[in-house]
Amino acid sequence: MSTPLNIPCPHCSALNRVPAERIGEQPTCGRCKLALFDGHPVELTATNFDAITGRGDLPVLVDFWAPWCGPCVGFAPVFVQAARQFEPRLRLAKLDTEAEQQLAQRFNIRSIPTLILFRHGREIARQSSALNATQLQQFIEAALVQA
Repeated sequence: MSTPLNIPCPHCSALNRVPAERIGEQPTCGRCKLALFDGHPVELTATNFDAITGRGDLPVLVDFWAPWCGPCVGFAPVFVQAARQFEPRLRLAKLDTEAEQQLAQRFNIRSIPTLILFRHGREIARQSSALNATQLQQFIEAALVQA
């Protein structure tokens, strides 16, 4: 039996303990009963950012984007596909820098899209610019080695 992983719920931010060997079995939140992984990036706000990126045991890849940014909008389907591919190995999340300007400032976001991989709330890797699916996969694989 392996050590349980702490997984924040993407819906209610409750911390769930999931046995590592059962993480691929579609676990649900003990509080809200919704799926912990649904193959879509989590929408981050000031309310849930620290809970999702800092409290869990999984790395979290955050896409800092804006709705007016053409490259961001074009990159969105690639990022969604990566969520389907990499969950539950890591969590993917999106943060709208227009709606959450203080968080964008906190992480010194100067260009978008910017990807930041967090592990226990600490920045592990950063990439600015939209990527194609192959480039994103390469970035994730290289960053996970550091995580």
